[in-house]
Amino acid sequence: MRKALVIGLSFLSILSYAQDKNKEMSPKDTEIWDPIPPVVTTHKNNAAPSDAIVLFDGSDLNQWINAKNSNPAKWQINKDGSMTVVGKNKGGGSIKTKDNYGSIQLHLEWRSPELDKSRKGQQRGNSGVFIQGRYEVQVLDNNNNPTYSNGQVSSIYKQTIPLAKASVPTGQWNTYDIIYHAPEFNKDKSLKSAATITVLHNGILTIDHFELLGPTKYIGIPEYSAHGDAPIMLQDHGSPVSYRNIWLRKL
Repeated sequence: MRKALVIGLSFLSILSYAQDKNKEMSPKDTEIWDPIPPVVTTHKNNAAPSDAIVLFDGSDLNQWINAKNSNPAKWQINKDGSMTVVGKNKGGGSIKTKDNYGSIQLHLEWRSPELDKSRKGQQRGNSGVFIQGRYEVQVLDNNNNPTYSNGQVSSIYKQTIPLAKASVPTGQWNTYDIIYHAPEFNKDKSLKSAATITVLHNGILTIDHFELLGPTKYIGIPEYSAHGDAPIMLQDHGSPVSYRNIWLRKL
């Protein structure tokens, strides 16, 4: 916020200078040298950058707890560095981060299970990424498996239809890169500004700075209620969906 204010004031100074017609400008008059952006080291294969918070690197589930009872997360950790939903009947259930987050850049990779032709529609490879535990980016195996458009893969569930379907073949790894700005509320808890979300699915823009209507609801119309920072949740919807390489950057 401070950096943005400094940059904004710098531009105002430039505009004020430019409006004085008696002064001739030079190239240096529009150069801003401070603040200097921090250096972030990037890595190959979508690995976490140097300033990221790593939520899952394949080694353990220490950053996650059961979303319902806050017990240790019990999803299966695989030899390939991924974790897989094990189902509520096996002690699984949805999981959430131990820590709370606000506005973030989130990266994760997910894989639907090998094709089960007996499962159709919302029952095939279903999971979800819930930002702040409320706002769902849908995970689903839509390959040759039609469903309602605002419930398909990379939709904001029951709120908006993605611009494209960019899924890889069933059983291969998808990536989600999500830019999320948290909502703001007035002192009386009324909504000041809606949350916004952008989603890139396998590098393809599918959700473009969408203003969320409120928390995800399966039935009914979304409606905001005031909240602060909250966990990220991965949904157990009864399908053995796998996740890997999960990290975020606070915005």
